[in-house]
Amino acid sequence: MEVVHHSSAFLLPSVAPDHRPSLNYALIVLNQRLPRFTPLLWQHAQLRLCADGGANRVFDEMPGLFPHEDAVAVRNRYKPDVIKGDMDSVRTDVVDFYIKLGTKVVDASHDQDTTDLHKCVSFICDFTPDLEKSKLCILVAGALGGRFDHEVGNINVLCRFKDTRIILISDDCLIHLLPKAQNHEIHVLSSVVGPHCGLIPIGMPSRSTTTTGLQWDLSDTEMKFGGLVSTSNIAKGETVTVHSDSDLLWTISIKKSQDSSP
Repeated sequence: MEVVHHSSAFLLPSVAPDHRPSLNYALIVLNQRLPRFTPLLWQHAQLRLCADGGANRVFDEMPGLFPHEDAVAVRNRYKPDVIKGDMDSVRTDVVDFYIKLGTKVVDASHDQDTTDLHKCVSFICDFTPDLEKSKLCILVAGALGGRFDHEVGNINVLCRFKDTRIILISDDCLIHLLPKAQNHEIHVLSSVVGPHCGLIPIGMPSRSTTTTGLQWDLSDTEMKFGGLVSTSNIAKGETVTVHSDSDLLWTISIKKSQDSSP
């Protein structure tokens, strides 16, 4: 079975070559408070999208991450490539500002069956050539916090695009899907993440999950809601391995000392 490698190298000031795999990052900013390390995510990304009101967050909050710089200069520097969504949250003055800088605006208000995150992920996948999709990794800033139904909708996007690497990120933690069709090796960069972590079955119970590298490893363990769920676990070393017969969500804390400057 294929082994898939995972890393949080996008939280480092530069993506070091010894942190595999080498990925092509895209960034989606949602309409929640910007994580303090958003400039790092922006620097690593080759394509940057704002989902509807996420553009307001970049316009309003990005200058606050650079308190000693001119706000207009910061806004000019952190210009999204695309604003996409049903356009019910983004302000007109923000749209006008970014259009003048060359941002593409895609009004998808005709589609009310998918979330703004779903719309942005679809745009990135359509934009990415098939030969490069295996190296695509979509970082989603502001994906956690706020309304619980929004969080569930964001997690649902992970399941709907399970063949695409998508990482939901907040100031406190990150979440991504570990599909059952693969074995997973997670490289824990202890300078920026951990040690608190968890594995949560999603979609269906897990009849058998086995791990290494955790304080409380699982050994052919059944997990389900209403039964055992591996929350409040601890990553012990630099590598965690996971094998399961069910899709799992992996979550790990992000350290508060993480530098926000690129």
